[in-house]
Amino acid sequence: MRAINRFVVQAVLAAALLAGGAGTVMAQAAPAAAEAHAISPERLGRLKQAIQDYVDQGRLAGAVVQIRQDGREVFSVAAGWRDKEAKSPMQTDTIFRIASQSKALTSVAIMMLSEDGKLLLSDPVGKYLPEWTKTTVAVTTADGGYSVAPAKRPITIRDLLTHTSGISYGWGPGEKAWKDAGITGWYFADRNEPVSAVVARMGSLPMAAQPGEQFVYGYSTDILGVIVEKVSGKTLDAFLSERLIRPLGMKDTSFYLPRDKAGRLATVYAAGEGGVKPAPASGQGHYLDGPRLAFSGGAGLLSTAPDYARFLEMLRGGGELDGRRYLSRKSVELMTSNHLNIPYEPGKGFGLGFSIREDVGKAGEPGSKGEFAWGGAYHSTYWVDPAEGLTVVYMTQLLPAGDIDDHGKLRTLIYQALD
Repeated sequence: MRAINRFVVQAVLAAALLAGGAGTVMAQAAPAAAEAHAISPERLGRLKQAIQDYVDQGRLAGAVVQIRQDGREVFSVAAGWRDKEAKSPMQTDTIFRIASQSKALTSVAIMMLSEDGKLLLSDPVGKYLPEWTKTTVAVTTADGGYSVAPAKRPITIRDLLTHTSGISYGWGPGEKAWKDAGITGWYFADRNEPVSAVVARMGSLPMAAQPGEQFVYGYSTDILGVIVEKVSGKTLDAFLSERLIRPLGMKDTSFYLPRDKAGRLATVYAAGEGGVKPAPASGQGHYLDGPRLAFSGGAGLLSTAPDYARFLEMLRGGGELDGRRYLSRKSVELMTSNHLNIPYEPGKGFGLGFSIREDVGKAGEPGSKGEFAWGGAYHSTYWVDPAEGLTVVYMTQLLPAGDIDDHGKLRTLIYQALD
């Protein structure tokens, strides 16, 4: 009981110390059943100050951080501005473009269909999308151009999940062919056609690498989203809503913004000399006023820190949350295990939708073996550390982010608060 009593005292002191300001730090006493982990609310106060410092220095317009430990919300802060020019403050329920954080939900959707008996991870993509039955690879030539070679083997669903399909975002030796086809970059919200139509055209273009030989980040998860649609007979929007978003209570997560929530969408900022400034118009309006036809499984969702934390808590719980099972424990174990036998980042591997921390020392930053994580193009990030019972969600809208070092400090200031 001594550890719990200390936690209670710290929570009371921290609540008094940190009341007020642009954000609110919340700490709760741990129930007796969750005595395994402890975190200091007082030391977490350093994180609140660090985020506020970035805002005061003009390096961030605003951000939301939410931390849960053993299912309890132990820290929640909204700092700075949702819209700096309009003097609209950031709130914990502000809605963000989460870009590649969408990949985790689409990957879970594929695992659900696998558990439904509808597909195998070893299945070739061409089994569901005929345009992908035979693919090619661009090979650099001595004169700086490229030749086209047949793929050594079919691309599989597992290749897509692990980003070993060889499919980029239109970059690589065959970049010109992708540009000529009008397929580059991860942004789909402005397209006046479904993602399936774009993916069908991709199949005839030369890939950046042979299947299974390199980690190549690109359209793999968008292709997975199209497979979800093909196999389920529903749009990706409908499938995710029915199987994940609504049951999990992710009330502010969607591909496009309902008009009654327009005032809660964060503005995108760009780092530059003299501080952040509103980013160019592309990406600011299409989630509200665009065609609303492209459901990008790789980068299309909007969400909030509380919503995304619930999704991650389901995974931390082995596929279960609030008494409802979404995935089997063994499927989550498979997703959060390293699948790579090719070079990746030091101390890390990659699973079925997430980077996986394999060696804390080689990774060179605080964390735990078995942690799974990823982030998004707008500079948001997340991770789950099962060893410490932690779920961390960091939301902001900064593109490009410049040389800001907030992700590193976020991680350091969280782990220094652990007892």
